[in-house]
Amino acid sequence: MALEVSLDVLDGTALIELMGDLDASSAFRLKEMVELAATREPKRLVLVLKELRYMASAGLRVLIFAKQKLGKDVELILVGAQESVLQTLQLTGIHQSVTLLDELPESLALERRRVPA
Repeated sequence: MALEVSLDVLDGTALIELMGDLDASSAFRLKEMVELAATREPKRLVLVLKELRYMASAGLRVLIFAKQKLGKDVELILVGAQESVLQTLQLTGIHQSVTLLDELPESLALERRRVPA
């Protein structure tokens, strides 16, 4: 399944939603969104993974890129990772450097401005 990516920005939070498969052929799209989000100087980057079915090593590299690009003062939050994606995050140890949540906090689900992908 092709990767679909969208970005919303509101009050210091950049929220990226991912749907489909994140692999070597699609990771560049997430990287572009992270770069676009970085221009907004967010305090936190939230990746909503509820509809992400698969994450390859290329996706993991983009997560590491995001941490480096945004800096240590920007919190990286991953929301709703499915079991297969969660296992990948745990096997590689990335889960230790991000915040994992089951659901998007209500405070982050407020009205969002849509930025075209």
